[in-house]
Amino acid sequence: MLARSRQVALFLTVVLAAGAACQARDHEPPRPGRPAPAAGPRGFTLVASGDVVPHDSIIDRARFDAGGTGYDFRPMLSGIRPVVSRADIALCHMETVYGDGVYTGSPAFKSPPEVAPALAATGYDGCSTASDHSLDDGADGIRRTLDALDRAGVRHAGSARSEQEARTVGILRAGPAEVAHLAYSHGTNGLPMPPGQPWAVSLIDEAKIIEDARAARAAGADVVVVSMHWGTEWQDAPDERQLALARTLTAARSGDRPAIDLILGTHAHVPQAYEKVNGTWVIYGMGDQIAGEMTGPDGTPDPRANQSTLGRFTFAPPATPGGRWEVTRAEFVPQLFDVDAGRVVNLNRALAQGADVRAVRDRIRDVALSRGAAADGLVMGG
Repeated sequence: MLARSRQVALFLTVVLAAGAACQARDHEPPRPGRPAPAAGPRGFTLVASGDVVPHDSIIDRARFDAGGTGYDFRPMLSGIRPVVSRADIALCHMETVYGDGVYTGSPAFKSPPEVAPALAATGYDGCSTASDHSLDDGADGIRRTLDALDRAGVRHAGSARSEQEARTVGILRAGPAEVAHLAYSHGTNGLPMPPGQPWAVSLIDEAKIIEDARAARAAGADVVVVSMHWGTEWQDAPDERQLALARTLTAARSGDRPAIDLILGTHAHVPQAYEKVNGTWVIYGMGDQIAGEMTGPDGTPDPRANQSTLGRFTFAPPATPGGRWEVTRAEFVPQLFDVDAGRVVNLNRALAQGADVRAVRDRIRDVALSRGAAADGLVMGG
C-alpha cells in the first residue's frame, strides 16, 4: 500500500465526488458527452483500461457504497468516468466471473453481477472476458457473467455460452467506424474446459488469432482490436513470449492492410510498456484498474498492483477507400486505485488538484515509456 494513500484518501474522495457529477453516457445511440457528429469524414477515439479484479475488500467496499444493501461499484469508477465516457468506444477487461448470491475473492473469484451496470454507467461499451479466472465457476460462471453484461448493454469478447457465440465476430460502432474486438487468454489456471465446450474460453494461439482477425476484416471491420491476457505477473517489462507474439501478430496482413490495428495487454497486475511494433501500437500491460491490496512475490504488499494506465488512441479515416485507419494520437492516462478511499484516481487530475501523487505518477510514466514509445509519439494524457 502506498504510504501517501492514507494521507490523500479524504482529499481524493472529495475530488472524485466532484468528478462523479460529470455527465455519463448511455449505450446505443451515442451517449451524451461524446463528440458531436461532424460534417464529412471524421475519426474516432478509443480508450481501454486494465483488469477489474473484485477482491473481498472490493466487494465489501461496494456493499458499503450501496448503503449495506446490494452492491454499488459505480462510485469506485467515478473518477475515471470523464475520460471513459467521452470516447467514441471504451473497452475494459473483466477478469473475474459473476456469482449467484455467494461472492468470493481470490483465489477462486465469484463477483457480484452489479459490476456490469457500473461498467456501463462509467461509459464502457465492451469488455474482454478471457482470463485465467474465466473458469473459476465453470460454464455457469461464464453464463452468469455474459448474461449480466448483456443486461447492462456491455459487449464482450473472449468467452462464450455456445459454439456459435464463440465463432461470432463482435463488432462495435465507433463514430463512423466498425471496430472488431477479439480477446484471448494464456490459460485458465489449469482448469479444464467444460465438458463438450472446448470453445468456452479463447486461448492464445497465434495462428488462430490471425485467422480470427482476418475473419473480422472479412465481416466488415475497419479496425481490429485484440485483447491479450498474457505476460509474467509482477514483471514491469514484457517477457519474451509477449515480445515474440507482438512481432508476429503485428506483422500479419489481411489483404493490403495489417490484420490487427491495436493490441491491449492485461494480466501482469502491474503497468507495462507501450510500444509501436511493425507500425501497430501494443500495450503490453495496463495493470489492474480495480483490485484490493495484493502481496507481491516477496510476500509483502506491493503497491504496483493498484497502479495502471488507461490507453487512449485517436484514429483517422484512411486517405483512400479500403486503406488503414491510422492512429494519429496515442496517449496513456496514469491511474491509481486508492485502497483507502476505494476509488480509481486519475493521477494527473489529482495532481492538478494538489494531491501528493507525483512520485507514483512519474513511476507509471517511466514504465509506459520504457521501450521508447515517446519517439513514436506516445504522450501522457489527463
